[in-house]
Amino acid sequence: MSFDTRQREYMSEKNQEFTGLVESLGSNGEGIVHMGETVFFAPFTVTGEKVKFRALKIKDRIGYAKALEILTPADERVRPKCPQYMKCGGCQIQHLRYGAQLKLKSKIVKDALFKIAGIDAEVSLTSKSENQYAYRNKLQIPVGVDREGRSVIGFYAERSHRIVPVASCPIHPQWAEDVIAVFQAYMAKFFVRGYDEGTKSGNLRHIVVREVEGNFIITAVTAQELLPHSDKLIWMLKEKFKSFSLWQNVNPGDGNAVFGESFRLLFGEGRYAGHECGIKFQAGPNTFLQVNRCICKKLYERTVRFATESGAKVAIDAYSGGGLLTAMLAKQLGAAYGIESVREAVDCADELAEENKLEGKMINTCGRVEEVLPQLLKSVDVREMVLIVDPPRKGVDRATLKSILQSGIPYVAMISCNPATMARDVGILTGALLEKDGELKKNPDFKFGGLDGYYCLKKVHPYDMFPQTKHVEVLTLLERKN
Repeated sequence: MSFDTRQREYMSEKNQEFTGLVESLGSNGEGIVHMGETVFFAPFTVTGEKVKFRALKIKDRIGYAKALEILTPADERVRPKCPQYMKCGGCQIQHLRYGAQLKLKSKIVKDALFKIAGIDAEVSLTSKSENQYAYRNKLQIPVGVDREGRSVIGFYAERSHRIVPVASCPIHPQWAEDVIAVFQAYMAKFFVRGYDEGTKSGNLRHIVVREVEGNFIITAVTAQELLPHSDKLIWMLKEKFKSFSLWQNVNPGDGNAVFGESFRLLFGEGRYAGHECGIKFQAGPNTFLQVNRCICKKLYERTVRFATESGAKVAIDAYSGGGLLTAMLAKQLGAAYGIESVREAVDCADELAEENKLEGKMINTCGRVEEVLPQLLKSVDVREMVLIVDPPRKGVDRATLKSILQSGIPYVAMISCNPATMARDVGILTGALLEKDGELKKNPDFKFGGLDGYYCLKKVHPYDMFPQTKHVEVLTLLERKN
């Protein structure tokens, strides 16, 4: 039996231990190690490190491994700040020096475009965040039970709904620790149980908090109609927070959605005003805002600059949230349409238009983008328009992309938090991906310069909206080729 054959048989079994060299990092920040014909993915390792591993799972020459010992640490390795790192699934690259994090995220975007759409694009270095920790203005934390049936507040472990209890989180400011402490004390004192997904028992499911310039919008998500002793919870929150509102959201469903349809204001104003990029805005418990304020400013200002440099006179802002970017576009260009499916967010956008004296310049529509945008594109002259799309992680609906291509709108800016769906959508808009027999296929005739009737990819710029995690925000700028 040859050495290669023995090695292949040896590496086909899990729980085997081996030593290998980390050659590069993958799209989830994990190290990539080749052992014979098997490619292993190993979280929490760094390129260039010699590491002792244990094989956890192997199938079709793809393996997953756990690092047991870092034999030769890389210069890019740093000590993580979080004591729950490697247990909690919130952060994946806290062990990586920040400059290396920025390079990795540019690589993730570049690799996604090439592997998914066949586009070999130039991707700029990821724009850094001013704050590498304590940058989040939103806390969204699950509440449940542990294996002993005790109520816990924490974050999910990677690829599971097992809650890792936490008292604080380094990527959140101090106020998040205060929120967790108040709810822990409230649950213990008044015997409020966390929700058990297995038995469908218990009540408190999530705690969601949005900070808006020192004001806090706190939402307790419950499985039942009643939030017990909510008056006592309000008094406990008053001891920590000067300005806050308390909402209850009822979510009796079995899916992964955090919020249900029903919101009830239990205390406070409900909405709070903020200022960003010269725009006054309003936010409520279900209003979308970017979680990293400094990166949001950089991203939105670059998007508006693209719109003005294009010579457009009107903008369409699809998936417009609370209307901040729509207002910036309306203020700069003179007119902008916003399309958003959440009623609360549209109401906030309407108030924003009035507050910023943009009535008649900023037109907000409540509806699904895949229904509203195609009709809007048919009803207006698109020749002097620019389209901005900022979809959820699943990307832009296929029919919507077709309507964009058919419309002939000359400029498109896409903001995305998911490089994979961004690459797919950009592939369709550029003609790098074509639909055949109901499936998307790489176009063998695609040239980077673009195809007539499709779009040319002008710029790809990642932004580090989420330091210490594998996630990255991407701005892609496209111009139609005629």
